[in-house]
Amino acid sequence: MSIFLRLIRRDLRLALRQGADAATAVLFFVLCVVLFPFGVGPEPNILARIAPGVILVGALLASLLSLERLFQADHEDGSLELLALSPLPLEAVALAKVAAHWLITGVPLILAAPLLALLLNLEAGAFGVLLLTLVLATPLLSLIGAVGAALTLGARRGGVLLPLLILPLYIPVLIFAAAAIDASLAGLTPRPHLLLLGGLLAAGVTLAPFASAAALRTALD
Repeated sequence: MSIFLRLIRRDLRLALRQGADAATAVLFFVLCVVLFPFGVGPEPNILARIAPGVILVGALLASLLSLERLFQADHEDGSLELLALSPLPLEAVALAKVAAHWLITGVPLILAAPLLALLLNLEAGAFGVLLLTLVLATPLLSLIGAVGAALTLGARRGGVLLPLLILPLYIPVLIFAAAAIDASLAGLTPRPHLLLLGGLLAAGVTLAPFASAAALRTALD
């Protein structure tokens, strides 16, 4: 097994052993969405109208919760320095940790989304587009978040700086994902918005590991 896959397996094993990050993200996602009907009222048409935005913003905020620990634990126990000295390029290390983060937080959010969409009375015809947007958007959130987590690694009040750095970068993801679901609900094709999301994901996979690795090298110096 390659070092890349072993690193992903190691992070998954640690996450399963601790269990807090994945459970916290999913629980926050569920609570965030469930609270909305109490705030705006139980009117089905209103809930159906705001469902795409509520689910996407909930997923965005839930993904944000565990980003601070993406590199911090390895930095604190010295593992990150050992990984930087390993034969695996630091860019690949960053990509492996992003992949593990998506498997730990993104996939559970995708699995929970249909149940929450039912709660918000989202039309059944939009469920497929909702899942597709989350499949494209959640790894992109992890990639962008990794850059922010690397930039704030070791910084004082890094937990406060991290959302300020990456939330503006999340806006295009939110716009295109919500537009795809809205187009599906309006009977239009969501294809252009999904293609734009796919393009952003391709750019994120290409660029984010290099940006994260550069920030990690600065933190390790």
